[in-house]
Amino acid sequence: MSKNNEITTETGEHHERNFIQRHTLTLVACVILLSWILFYLPSDPDTHWGSFFGNAIADWSGVVASIICTRILYERGAPGCRHRKAKDPNPVIRWIKNHTLTVFFGVTWIGWIILFDKMNPNSKWGQVVGNVVSEWTQILGMIWLTKLFYEEQVKKHKKLLQLQQTQAAGESPLPHTEAHNFPTAGPSTQTGD
Repeated sequence: MSKNNEITTETGEHHERNFIQRHTLTLVACVILLSWILFYLPSDPDTHWGSFFGNAIADWSGVVASIICTRILYERGAPGCRHRKAKDPNPVIRWIKNHTLTVFFGVTWIGWIILFDKMNPNSKWGQVVGNVVSEWTQILGMIWLTKLFYEEQVKKHKKLLQLQQTQAAGESPLPHTEAHNFPTAGPSTQTGD
């Protein structure tokens, strides 16, 4: 049995999780997205409520895609995402395998842009697709910014841990430095004969 299908209670008992328990977040997000679509169908996009429903469709499309994709796809170095290290000898294939989340959102983002380009941006669904393009741009930005800043924090944390460990062991924090006799900046103590 997979550990992803089990939950542990406070008493330490293991129980298998059913489909609904494993996918509640995804199902609820999909129901909310479907609700926004159903509210938008009869509404006028030129009204406040119609505009709101159209925006909500784009926002919740991004929520649903993010929930599903971060469970399935990989992004090396990104928190909250599945991790694996691809060992393919081809560097391009290896990069694609290590960054499937970026690849998915990048390719679909280009698809949304192409679709938006073919639509009237002021039409009812043109506004929604334009908002989806914006949402996908934000998601790509968040993936890379989170990854960038998260990786920096991890690097700093590792350096700090190494420094603390070397100091606790009584070693010099800079192991390749030794006390050297450097000339002083004051007057020379040597006599010139």
